[in-house]
Amino acid sequence: MENGTKKLNVSSLAVEQPLPKSKLWKIIMVASIAAGVQFGWALQLSLLTPYVQLLGIPHKFASFIWLCGPISGMIVQPVVGYYSDNCTSRFGRRRPFIAAGAALVTIAVFLIGFAADLGHSSGDPLGKGSKPRAIAVFVVGFWVLDVANNMLQGPCRALLADLSGGKAGRMRTANAFFSFFMAVGNVLGYAAGSYSRLYKIFPFSKTPACDIYCANLKSCFFIAVFLLLSLTTLALTVVRENELPEKDEQEIDEKAAAGGKSKVPFFGEIFGALKDLPRPMWILLLVTCLNWIAWFPFFLYDTDWMAKEVYGGKVGDGRLYDLGVHAGALGLLLNSVVLGFMSLSVEFLGKKIGGVKRLWGILNFVLAVCMALTVLVTKMAEKSRQYDAHGTLMAPTSGVKIGALTLFAVLGIPLAVTFSVPFALASIFSSNAGSGQGLSLGVLNLAIVVPQMLVSIAGGPWDDLFGGGNLPGFIVGAVAAAASGILALTMLPSPPADAKLSTTMGGFH
Repeated sequence: MENGTKKLNVSSLAVEQPLPKSKLWKIIMVASIAAGVQFGWALQLSLLTPYVQLLGIPHKFASFIWLCGPISGMIVQPVVGYYSDNCTSRFGRRRPFIAAGAALVTIAVFLIGFAADLGHSSGDPLGKGSKPRAIAVFVVGFWVLDVANNMLQGPCRALLADLSGGKAGRMRTANAFFSFFMAVGNVLGYAAGSYSRLYKIFPFSKTPACDIYCANLKSCFFIAVFLLLSLTTLALTVVRENELPEKDEQEIDEKAAAGGKSKVPFFGEIFGALKDLPRPMWILLLVTCLNWIAWFPFFLYDTDWMAKEVYGGKVGDGRLYDLGVHAGALGLLLNSVVLGFMSLSVEFLGKKIGGVKRLWGILNFVLAVCMALTVLVTKMAEKSRQYDAHGTLMAPTSGVKIGALTLFAVLGIPLAVTFSVPFALASIFSSNAGSGQGLSLGVLNLAIVVPQMLVSIAGGPWDDLFGGGNLPGFIVGAVAAAASGILALTMLPSPPADAKLSTTMGGFH
């Protein structure tokens, strides 16, 4: 390897033993926390944008609120990863951060759900119009929620890597379970968000300042908090961090003896990590960045594409747009179901076709084809437009609907790999380089949040440059996915299949 790392001695590889059932259950329990986290994310994607406009935030400014996710992810995950790598708490390295993240989610959900009520009690008027105090409460809660979710996800994945003991196969299995539970959370979140009478379970949620839609959102968040706190409490109670790798234990003891301070400040560690990254990690960051440039246009505009381009509706123009949004929500539900089944098949398929990096590369081309096919579905929808006797535009034909929903469902296949393989590879490469799992996963997160910020800022102007609509962004996504697939197949190194390093190797701290 480069940058001062020792050469890998083939004789130092030991055949990986099957994962003990007790260790497997610990991995599953930690991975299940992802269901609680993703339940909240699904609610954000499906319900919060209309809620934002209900509070009086103009539509053109609503998209900027979503920037808090990538901004907080860019800062919080590396910070939390760094400090969790060096934490000397008697409760463990990762568990205190996971517990703190779950507590912050509870606070954030309270602020978001009760924003209208708190705003009204502070002087906001009832009815339509801007509610500045409610908006202020909502924005604070939304930022806290994104910070909390990032506090949870990084340490959870790092704890999974710790429980895997540096073994490549176990890391891939652990991240596959994490991806599976993300799919479970998506399904539950989209299902809860689509049920319009959920507020009747919590009658107190409907108030003069909080209508039925608001009460449904509030009720969904109650369920989300209960699910997350239950899974987190169960996992942190059963899973202990008693055994650390010898090298990690020695490093932590040295830092504790030095007063808990590292020789290099945090941001120095981040820049040092980026400067001294081994070549496999740099290629992984590039492939991941291109991969997420492909995904984010779809994530941000999928239901809008279904409502506008497929159904022919217009924002605020009533029936067709609403029908398209509901059809898009159904597509996301199908996507999540496929994602769940595919997540459990990643390891098996990777072995069948010659490795997970090859699987990732091939499925990036599937992603590219699906993104390009949105153009075909749109053109089919435009050519088959039908009007009733009064000249009113009707919903698209069954063939167009099936074609669009099929794209949503098929995209669950490459999404399962995106949610698992890059994180597994980062854990494997960082383990081989002797670096901290938390910091390494935080650095990988930079390759996710930077594309998200780019798409959030430039996506709208880019689409307007070509006359509006969502297709220009989807075409960019198709090109980025193809480039990601080429780099994954030609430049990304293959990780060891069933081996564990038995010698300590130089890191990139």
